[in-house]
Amino acid sequence: MSEAKIMDIRNLMLPAAEAAGRIVMEIPAEKMDAPTPCPDWDVRGLVNHLILWSGRGEAAAHRAPVTGPGEDHDFTAEPGWAERFGEQARTTAEAWQDPAAWEGSTSLTGNPDGMPAGFIAGILFVESVVHGWDLAAAIGRDPGMPPEVVRGAWEQVVPMAEMSRQYGVFGAEVPVPEDAPLLDRVLGAAGRDPHWKP
Repeated sequence: MSEAKIMDIRNLMLPAAEAAGRIVMEIPAEKMDAPTPCPDWDVRGLVNHLILWSGRGEAAAHRAPVTGPGEDHDFTAEPGWAERFGEQARTTAEAWQDPAAWEGSTSLTGNPDGMPAGFIAGILFVESVVHGWDLAAAIGRDPGMPPEVVRGAWEQVVPMAEMSRQYGVFGAEVPVPEDAPLLDRVLGAAGRDPHWKP
């Protein structure tokens, strides 16, 4: 990954995290069991996924051991979970502002081999954008992603899409017209139907 691209993502991680945090704060209690564009998760499951991996994203930036609850934990059962997600998302984005975080390899799972740190950061950034949209779509809100964040997500998603599909991170590409809004094209490349409705 080029130094210019690293700088771009580094500068965009915080606004992407803040946008995801705003969306999470807007989730009404009655929508927690609503479906999302991720067929395996309702709103609660997707929020739990974001909370878990955001925390692990901070640990990955610091090369800290993986600790805390696992994927079966319901963070939304705890008071103040939405505010805590917003704080954690910001803290994680800030951890990746350190140039040392981008050096060598790191892991979100504790795997000693890890993956290139820039790839991990790219995953965290794209998760904020795509899962932020997933949640916004599920509750009928505009995701409010800044245009520069959407542009950065496009530049991340295109080169990582095929590998992400191989690992089951993205679904099959959804065809989207080339003249569609850029966010729609990001979503299509990530296996989402931009016109999905609950």
